[in-house]
Amino acid sequence: MRNGASTDPPTDPFAAVPLPSHPVPPGARDPAQPPGNRPKGRSKLPPGVSPDIFGPTGSPGLLGPTGSPGPRGAGGQQGPMNPGAPGSPGSPGLPPPAPKPEPWRMATPQDKAAPSRQESAPGDAGPPRGGSPRTEGTPARRGGRGLLLTLLLLLVLGCLAYGIPAIVMAGKMLPGTNVRGVDIGGLTATEAAERLRDKLAAPATSAMTLRAAGKEYTLDPEEAGLEFDVVATIDQAPSDFPSPGEVWRALTGTNDLNPKISVDPELMKNAVKGLARRIDLKVRDGEVTFKGTRPVAVAPRDGRKLEQEAAADAIAKAFLGSPGAVDLPVSVIKPKATPEAVEQAKTAATKALSGPVTLVRGDKQVRMTVETLAAHLSYEPGPEGEMRPVFDAKGAVADLENGLVDPGLAPREPTFEIVGDKPKLVPGHKGQGVDTGKLADDMAAMLAKGGERSVQVTLTTVEPRLSEAQARALGIKEKISEFTTPYVCCPPRVTNIRTLAKIMDGYIVKPGETFSLNGVIGERDTARGFVPAPMIQGGRLIDSVGGGISQFVTTMYNAVFFGGLEDVQHVPHEFYISRYPAGRESTVSWPEPDFRWRNDSKYGVLVKTSYTASGVTVAFWSTKRYDIESISSERYNLTPFKSVTESGPGCIPMEGQQGFTIDVWRIFKQDGEEIKRVKQTTVYRPELNLKCVAGGTPQTE
Repeated sequence: MRNGASTDPPTDPFAAVPLPSHPVPPGARDPAQPPGNRPKGRSKLPPGVSPDIFGPTGSPGLLGPTGSPGPRGAGGQQGPMNPGAPGSPGSPGLPPPAPKPEPWRMATPQDKAAPSRQESAPGDAGPPRGGSPRTEGTPARRGGRGLLLTLLLLLVLGCLAYGIPAIVMAGKMLPGTNVRGVDIGGLTATEAAERLRDKLAAPATSAMTLRAAGKEYTLDPEEAGLEFDVVATIDQAPSDFPSPGEVWRALTGTNDLNPKISVDPELMKNAVKGLARRIDLKVRDGEVTFKGTRPVAVAPRDGRKLEQEAAADAIAKAFLGSPGAVDLPVSVIKPKATPEAVEQAKTAATKALSGPVTLVRGDKQVRMTVETLAAHLSYEPGPEGEMRPVFDAKGAVADLENGLVDPGLAPREPTFEIVGDKPKLVPGHKGQGVDTGKLADDMAAMLAKGGERSVQVTLTTVEPRLSEAQARALGIKEKISEFTTPYVCCPPRVTNIRTLAKIMDGYIVKPGETFSLNGVIGERDTARGFVPAPMIQGGRLIDSVGGGISQFVTTMYNAVFFGGLEDVQHVPHEFYISRYPAGRESTVSWPEPDFRWRNDSKYGVLVKTSYTASGVTVAFWSTKRYDIESISSERYNLTPFKSVTESGPGCIPMEGQQGFTIDVWRIFKQDGEEIKRVKQTTVYRPELNLKCVAGGTPQTE
């Protein structure tokens, strides 16, 4: 009952104990109690009663005398009961009344998750009346939960920002992917390949411009083995599921791919070699040549060489790259001699040719003419850049050795004689000859310092040019060509023709060797049987030792022509001579012009000569390679001749002959099929019609 005295026992056994009229703060002395009677420590409780039943001392749950909460102290704490009242801290009586009982509250999931609440220490304030109790960790949990939700939201947004573009881009070229300006972004590999083949087809086949030594050249990429490798180019770009970094780059930038190429090494090597043949320039060290017996200085010149391996790399890197000329690496080769050294050598050569040189061996002497000196003297750079003389003694004494060495002591070259239309080997043997190595050094020293113009000659044992084994291996087995030119017996010129035929009979030209008539025969002289005879010089006939041998040269030239051998140097006569085939003849003089041909076969060539009262014949024996046919054009550009009457002891009559031009084709055949043909054009001046009379005044018609 609430309006009367309750018949039920109180919940708190001490509830009936009257409370003090006003609370006393903890530790305060009750004025009604003497200081000496103040209890020490806690008030004593009945046996078995724990002070915990009263709650913390000074708990705000204690009520005043009227049942209302006691006055609050500072900070909102419930004030203490009056000192001396029962249940007050200073009271020796009953403890304070228990707080009003409250129904049990069910635990929530938040309560389970929150840390357990510790017991309040004595003196701690409880929850305010009428308010729901809360734990100390609740505000922190709400802040952490918000941060966690924010992070989770950002993670989801990031995944969407990456995942959606990545899914769209997967399996294709990433956006912003370019190959030499061609956009292939967003395409599949197949689509990208088709676009690249279409857009870059023209650049891949266009001629490249190359630059070397100040000149430009063109190169066909296909001939150089260059090809655009589309598959390798596309393989550079990722086309699988892209990573976050790839997605970011695709959305914010571009990916420029260099085109990949393939190179055929052999084709590139051949292409660069072809360029080198056009670019390379042989260095000229400077030299002294001779026009007749007059020295001529040839200034040195830088050479250049294409660095072929580096050039191939440069071409491959520039293919499908930036437009414009590609600079090729070229090395400069400096000459060994200076221009000043060449000029000094020219001055020294002038002194060297100031007169003939006498070669002496015992009581034998031969005279080397200035023309022979000029033909075999040269100058080459020394280690310090100077020019020093070099003398070809072997070539110079070829036609003089007979005057220094007894014929019975000279070596004999192996040769062949024709027996039953078959060549038969005639062995040679070694003998005595001029020590040309020592003579070359002595001549160079003498010409360099000047002074006395004579040189002592020593002899040494000389081997033949060919051994018997080498002669047998030359493949000389059949006649490959033969030619005959007629003459009227027997003026002095015929004597010279026959003398030369005797010297040349049995001579062998080795494979790859270049035959020089002046080199083999040398200057014609009377010691070997040559006599003065008319020869053409300056459009007139003059007497000269060895005159007339041009007929032998013309005969040999036709043997070269029909033997399919290489023509190196032949000089037609100034005007046409009727005993020779027009356009197929040659002249010779000492020291120039020379007659030279090269044995460009792998077989030796045996020269066999013969003569009769009516003509001279030259035949070549070797292994036949070609059948040669000659075709001549009609004569054109006819020019008339002049007639002149002269007198004097040196006058030699000449028959007038028209000048004209003629073309001759040399046709090479094998097994009846034409292999090649070579055209040669010859221009003849008109021959003067000269009549010689005794006395009188020269007249010209």
